[in-house]
Amino acid sequence: MTVEYAPRGLIGVFTPQANTTVEPEMAILTPPGHAFVNARMMSERATISERLLDYMDQFPGALAQFANAPVDVIALACTGASYLLGTEREDALMAEIAARSGVPALNGASASVDALRMLGAKRIGLVSPYNSALDKESAGYWTARGFEVAAEASAYRESSAFHPIYSLSAAAAEAALKQLEGERLDAVLMLGTGMPTLEAIARWPRVAGAPVLSCMLCIAWRAVAHLDPGQHDPDALRAWIAGAHWRPTLERFGADRR
Repeated sequence: MTVEYAPRGLIGVFTPQANTTVEPEMAILTPPGHAFVNARMMSERATISERLLDYMDQFPGALAQFANAPVDVIALACTGASYLLGTEREDALMAEIAARSGVPALNGASASVDALRMLGAKRIGLVSPYNSALDKESAGYWTARGFEVAAEASAYRESSAFHPIYSLSAAAAEAALKQLEGERLDAVLMLGTGMPTLEAIARWPRVAGAPVLSCMLCIAWRAVAHLDPGQHDPDALRAWIAGAHWRPTLERFGADRR
């Protein structure tokens, strides 16, 4: 069964409650013929780490938010929770979500792991929006997944704004990305789903020869690749990084802001 605006597939996206980046970047990244519906992961826990784990504890029950909408793939637009869960719990949770929903399931970390492996990356650089506590957990996660974290750059800033990550600017992400110039890397991954990343990738699709990915780009690519297996290919992924199908939308969005 298809719906009017998604003849090639409908993606069900779960977004952390205060995140202001996922829906705009998904709208920019989603290619013609595909569409997404969004649900919010809610938590009253006090700290970021507690909220991240609470979001995951709500699954698979949270799938009920989509009722009987004919979603073809589930995407949890969250990366930080994976660092706290650890690889075994993460894999078990994603398998349970897929089993309960009857469709493939992915999250920010699993999609990024798949993309890095697709590119044959071993030595990676990370651009982080997190504070030092979550950064430590992050490095351990990527190491456990078989990557060497060879360089890290931080975009994190203490802020009185509504959220220190979601209030980051695209310029802050780009400035952190440029810190990795001169490093010997196979790929660069911009972490999280709350830091705006697409303008940085559009301007810097490669840093020191290494392709630049973000968790949001990986989520959109991997969700679409579940629906179109021809996209699950190194050349197709490189085309996503180059932005042929999403740059024009990003440019129109940028013009509207001016």
